Amino acid sequence: MLKQIRPAIVMIVATTVLTGLAYPLAMTGVAQALFPHQANGSLVEKDGKVIGSSLIGQNFTSDRYFHGRPSATTAADPNDPTKSVSAPYNAANSGGSNLGPTNSSLITRVKGDAATLQTQNPNMPVPMDLVTTSGSGLDPQISPDAAYFQIPRVAKARNMDEAKLKSIVDASVESRELGVLGEPVVNVLALNQALDASMKQ
Repeated sequence: MLKQIRPAIVMIVATTVLTGLAYPLAMTGVAQALFPHQANGSLVEKDGKVIGSSLIGQNFTSDRYFHGRPSATTAADPNDPTKSVSAPYNAANSGGSNLGPTNSSLITRVKGDAATLQTQNPNMPVPMDLVTTSGSGLDPQISPDAAYFQIPRVAKARNMDEAKLKSIVDASVESRELGVLGEPVVNVLALNQALDASMKQ
């Protein structure tokens, strides 16, 4: 019996050390050496202080800034831990609302959001990604159409020329990966940083 137990224990220990310790440490070392920015969370700094990540959206609410997609993430209610409250872009609780397309709450919210947005720019149709949440609730990007749609509101709030603002959005559009993968997008945090920087010039 010991003949069978000993090799089994040796194999368990060896594979644990190899796959649970050596491999993760090697991959961490390679990532830190070749891609340190990405390996450390793609953090964005301003004046030496971390203000976010290029991979996780933020809840911009001021009219002076471009807004991202709605987020359905939640957090525990501080007054009652058995309940949850809305906490947009909560990276600790990534997820969607799981509401189906016929859900009355979802329909009511989307219609209300669309009506509000339409008052801000009645000359353009409301882009879908400005009223629908993603599966993760953390999307840092919006479509170029969603960014262009918000130009009148942001320009008015900042008393800024719309043509100048459009040029900032144009410069913030990220093209398809390798020219063919995915769709063009705009990173909302990067766009808002570029917007603030343009006001200092």
